[in-house]
Amino acid sequence: MLLLLLLLLLLLLFLLQLLLLLLLLLLLLLLLLLLLLLQMLLLLLLLLLLLLDAAIFT
Repeated sequence: MLLLLLLLLLLLLFLLQLLLLLLLLLLLLLLLLLLLLLQMLLLLLLLLLLLLDAAIFT
């Protein structure tokens, strides 16, 4: 009985570790997506500034 409880506890700990790992991976993916979005926004802003500069100087 005690051995069974210990095995269950170990299984629960293992599942919790797996869950935490999955959560960390999801957070990393979200951060990467946010960085990509920021990069795209910065590129769009630069393009807009260049277009405005071209429109002003012509």
